[in-house]
Amino acid sequence: MLKILVAEDEAKLRYIICGYLKNEGYQVEEAADGEEALEKFYSDHFSMVLLDVMMPKMDGYEVCQEIRKVSDVPIMILTARNTEFDELMGFKYGADEYISKPFSPKILVTRVKSLLKRAGLLQESEFILGDLKIVYREHCVYQGEQKIALTPREYDLLCYLVANKNLVLSRDQILQSVWGMDYEGDSRTVDTHIKCLRVKIPVTQQWIKTVRKCGYKFEVNEE
Repeated sequence: MLKILVAEDEAKLRYIICGYLKNEGYQVEEAADGEEALEKFYSDHFSMVLLDVMMPKMDGYEVCQEIRKVSDVPIMILTARNTEFDELMGFKYGADEYISKPFSPKILVTRVKSLLKRAGLLQESEFILGDLKIVYREHCVYQGEQKIALTPREYDLLCYLVANKNLVLSRDQILQSVWGMDYEGDSRTVDTHIKCLRVKIPVTQQWIKTVRKCGYKFEVNEE
C-alpha cells in the first residue's frame, strides 16, 4: 500500500485531506510543521509528500529542498499564494506539482493519482478511450489498429495530458512537467507539439481542448 506524508499546519484542512486520501486506499502520515515533516520523512518510507508552503519552524520550500538532497520522491506543494513567482519557487526547490488553495479535495486526489502515475508508482497497463489506446509498458500509441509513430516528447506529452484529464494545464505547467526545469525554449513549443498530436492522432482532436489565455485540457465526459 502506498504511503503519503501530508504536512499542513491547519488542522481542519489536514484532517479533510487525509480523510479523502485514506478513502482512496492510501496510508497517510500527518505533520503539523516543517520540522515534524522532515523527522517523519527521515524515519519512514513514503511514496509521495504533500507540503503546505506556510508552515511553522520550516516552510514547505525549505522542507522540499532538504528532501531533494536525499530523495526523488514525488512532491506536491499546497499554497494559498497563487502567483507565478510562488509556483516557480516550488519547482525551483524540486517540487513536481503545485496546487493553489482553496481547492476541491476531489481535484487534489485526482492530481495525487496523476503524479503517482507519472512517477511509475500507480501505473495502469493500458489507457483506452474510444479508438485511442496507450500501452504504457511498450510506450506505444494506437488509433484503432494503427500504431502511431510519436517522438518521445510527443508520447510524454500525451501521457501527461491523459494522466491529468479534465484538468486545465497551463503551458508553463506542461513545460515544467514534460520538458523539465532546465528547458529554456519558448512556451510556444507546447502549441507545436499539441498540433502534431492532433495531426498524427486525429481522434484526439475531440478531447484535446485549447483553453484560451491559459493552455490545454484533455476533456473527457466520464458519465
